[in-house]
Amino acid sequence: MTAAVGPGSDRADITLDLGDLHPTSHGGLRLKLTLDGDVITTAEGLPGLMHRGAEKLFEARDYRQIIMLADRHDWHGAFGSEVGVALAVEQLAGISVPERATLLRTLLCEITRIQSTLIFAGVPLGANSALVLRECWLDHIETYTGNRVHPMICRVGGLAMDVTDDWLRATSQLVEATRESVEMLKRDLNDQSDSWRGVAILSAESASDLGASGPAARASGLDVDLRRDDPYLAYDRMPLRVITKSAGDALARFEVLVEQIPVSLAIIDTCIDNLGSVSGPIDVRLPKVLRAPEGETYVWTENPTGINGYHLVSHGEPAPWRLKIRSGGFGNLQALAAALPGTTVSDLAIAIASFALAAGDVDR
Repeated sequence: MTAAVGPGSDRADITLDLGDLHPTSHGGLRLKLTLDGDVITTAEGLPGLMHRGAEKLFEARDYRQIIMLADRHDWHGAFGSEVGVALAVEQLAGISVPERATLLRTLLCEITRIQSTLIFAGVPLGANSALVLRECWLDHIETYTGNRVHPMICRVGGLAMDVTDDWLRATSQLVEATRESVEMLKRDLNDQSDSWRGVAILSAESASDLGASGPAARASGLDVDLRRDDPYLAYDRMPLRVITKSAGDALARFEVLVEQIPVSLAIIDTCIDNLGSVSGPIDVRLPKVLRAPEGETYVWTENPTGINGYHLVSHGEPAPWRLKIRSGGFGNLQALAAALPGTTVSDLAIAIASFALAAGDVDR
């Protein structure tokens, strides 16, 4: 911590370096703040603490390996990143994915959105029931994929394996349990409404200018959701309702997080209903060495905490010449810095939590 006192000033502005957090927590988020007393006057996000050079590693991995590597950067929304890479390769290579795999991918994306939301909303609210429910969802994913946090089930052309009818029935039971939990989260959130209202306000203009997306942007009034606006997977056939607020404060961001859970539950129900009448393969038979044709493509997806973009450039080799990922967290970190001035230090923790950042998603 350093203090700089200007000539003739009676009060010091304090530059407070929050430092980095251990990677086993939510990530190495670092902010540089300038304080006037206990009020933040300027804020700067400092990405890069967890930079692992993933995009350079993509250039030395084949397309199957890249999917497994890409699900690491946002560990709360891992399957969404798997799907994004697979969709980019499939679009460039002209691969048509079987309907059953498309429905299952959609279902898994929404399970991912739910478990991500449960931790980002449950921890600040102190809602142990939500965190226990998240563990149930992770256990459920593990019974299908063999992995809890990083499913690694997506493949170019589909999925590694199909689900059983018993797994789908267990999914429906978890959906009902989650609906009950949402009502408790709403009550917990209402109890915090007075203390979180007006904290770290992000205007719609700032959200748009700084590239914010996902729940953080929708809480500021930006009515943008790629599942509706540029549908992919099976979202064009899903009962999708986009949750928006106008206040742009911490309370509004948590309200969007909590209120989007029933939307995901409805989509999961629809996927399960449709899977009952759709049989057939779960993937496409591909050559042992997969090569995307020479060219480039861009795919974007609505991940749990924001929009992810995937720019794939191929020279016809088994590995991409370039795969650039634009993560939702990067734009949201800039938006967080813009929202912090005027926030007190005592409200800093809840302001950061309301943006639902995973530092690995920022840095890759």
